[in-house]
Amino acid sequence: MIDLETCPNLPTLFFQQARRLGDKPFLWEKEGNSYKPLSWRDTAERVVAFARGLKAMGLEPGERVLLVSENRPEWLIADIAIMAAGGIAVPAYTTNTTGDHRYLLDHSEAKIAIVSTAKLGDRLFPAAQDASGCEVVISLETLTQESGQDLRIEDWAAVMAAGRDSAEDVESEAERASRDDTACFIYTSGTGGAPKGVMLSHGAMLCNCGGALHLLSKFSLGPEVFLSFLPLSHAYEHTVGQFFAIAIGAEIYYAENVERLLTNLGEARPTIMTAVPRLYESMHQRILRGVEKQGGMKEKLFRQTLALGLKRQCDPRGLTFSESLLDAILERLVRDKIRRRFGGRLKAMISGGAALNVDIGRFFTALGLPILQGYGQTEAGPVVSANPPGRIKLETVGPPLKGAEVRIADDGEILVRGELLMKGYWKDEEATRRTIVDGWLHTGDIGSLDKDGYLRITDRKKDIVVLSGGDNVSPARIESFLTLQPEVSQAMVFGDRRPHLVALLVPDPDFMASWAKDNGKTTRLEKHHEDPDLLKALSPIVDRVNRNLSNLEKIRRVAIAPEAFSVDNGLLTPTLKIRRHKIRERYEDRLERLYG
Repeated sequence: MIDLETCPNLPTLFFQQARRLGDKPFLWEKEGNSYKPLSWRDTAERVVAFARGLKAMGLEPGERVLLVSENRPEWLIADIAIMAAGGIAVPAYTTNTTGDHRYLLDHSEAKIAIVSTAKLGDRLFPAAQDASGCEVVISLETLTQESGQDLRIEDWAAVMAAGRDSAEDVESEAERASRDDTACFIYTSGTGGAPKGVMLSHGAMLCNCGGALHLLSKFSLGPEVFLSFLPLSHAYEHTVGQFFAIAIGAEIYYAENVERLLTNLGEARPTIMTAVPRLYESMHQRILRGVEKQGGMKEKLFRQTLALGLKRQCDPRGLTFSESLLDAILERLVRDKIRRRFGGRLKAMISGGAALNVDIGRFFTALGLPILQGYGQTEAGPVVSANPPGRIKLETVGPPLKGAEVRIADDGEILVRGELLMKGYWKDEEATRRTIVDGWLHTGDIGSLDKDGYLRITDRKKDIVVLSGGDNVSPARIESFLTLQPEVSQAMVFGDRRPHLVALLVPDPDFMASWAKDNGKTTRLEKHHEDPDLLKALSPIVDRVNRNLSNLEKIRRVAIAPEAFSVDNGLLTPTLKIRRHKIRERYEDRLERLYG
């Protein structure tokens, strides 16, 4: 295993692993009906060729390169090649609009942009044409160019071919970069406004990889397999799903899309899975619906398995002797089948990017798929803490990783220090000074450390609702209770400077279909979002949630959104977190009417 504490930079980490693992399979991409591998050696040859090609095009040390691509082998090749050539990678979400790309190109002052497909190029090309500093777009697929436009468009294969004709020693030159040098700009997904360019160093991500390796050392890591499906432009997948996988010599399978995720899980059979809570919530609902449809003895056995698994976690007395015998039988009859749906080899399901509802964690753990919940921020590499295998506390986000120092400020804010911290926000010294004070990152999250050093997140400082009476309420906690209900798909709680809380709900599609059938109506939300019959049907669900909430937390009234929150309509971030400010702006009148 490579010493991550002394490794100078990320490209060197990759090249060392490529020399060690040679012809072993590394990157797997779906071609037709099956996955095809690319070896470590072949990947390294392509990285070297592309890095040489970038340098031949004039890329200078420290210059930025925008990278727009879905998760695929070329993403990793381009990312490492940019760094190996001395450049700084600027990953961009594939869901970005032309305006988003223009902002990133201008703000980062990127000289070169890379795009994977002509479809993505349709949104990138106009932005690159307008951006003041972008000189060339490199495309894996052919992009059309209107006459009179002077922006260069280069073919990926041509850049590769030019690099193969060069004899420049990229590996030796890459070793000159230090841990403190900037490796990439990760732009925050903008839950609260314009995204900031977080400058992450090689050392920040290597520190994170070392902490993750220490956390998972109990597993006796061997030939590991990752399934990459979260956007690689997000710090979580970029560090954990890519560079940590490289650090331990793992194979990486690239998922086709979220819709094909369960199929790809069965094909890739990953040993480590990283996901955001929203995906675990979606799988939770899908499993429950499937069980209900099966009915009969299968549903009964599933319910027994779940009940015994929950009792084992929550009842200090544990299982009785007869329950233990039954649980052992159900391990084979039920849990093994569920594990096989997830590939059958999972050692860890890791949750990050947002708060995981405790009940979701207990659900999967009860079914034999324990979740290791973690916590982090883009500004911290991004992982700060995570639950260790075998010592999981689902109500917490675990102890700080090795290399991360955490303390709680007098006002309850979580502060973080260590090599994992960002170098700052690009072109925003004022925001950097506000965020990192005396070497401590002020996370904006509220939390506490228990007697075992496990971190508990109470709320997001910015998201706390302050009622007109001065009381503080956590909207995320209440939203998690609402979305646990099978009838509710999404929710946003509102009430800042108001006397009480209200909520905007998106009904679950299956619930909508059932309601529409019973009432002789269509399932289209845009037609029925103000239908009093639909509001009446949701009323018992809200009452059910309110029974578990304090008086201050109770939802007094609800409205129904005319469409689901999605990335496409701008109401979700690419990592599926709700954009509160966008939802409030779009539905301000509707929310205000609830107080009328």
